[in-house]
Amino acid sequence: MASPTTRSLAELRKRYELVDVVEYWNPWARKRKDLYNLFDIIAIGPGVCVVQTTSGDNVSKRVMKIVESDALPVLQRAGVKVLVHGWRLNAKNRYVLREVDLSGPEPAVDVDWDADEEPQDDVW
Repeated sequence: MASPTTRSLAELRKRYELVDVVEYWNPWARKRKDLYNLFDIIAIGPGVCVVQTTSGDNVSKRVMKIVESDALPVLQRAGVKVLVHGWRLNAKNRYVLREVDLSGPEPAVDVDWDADEEPQDDVW
């Protein structure tokens, strides 16, 4: 079973020229370290995009963490696309992506990338 990060990497490689993981394991502290303590992936070309990837159940927690951070307004002013990717299994046992875009002045635009299934707001 692929991790949410692996699935997001595959999706982002369809849209961007350079994609890489910016999260790492610090063995001395025994903790994961994310870019700005928020992001797992960076994608470049065209533009710059940073992504926090998680399971479908944790999207709202990740969105709140980013919205409450001091980094979000700086990234927005710089024109960096800020996304949260949430992955869940649908009724057909396929992983589907929920993408929340926090880039603009009115953040939190949801995009559900599963074309085979009607979006269900109550699921999230």
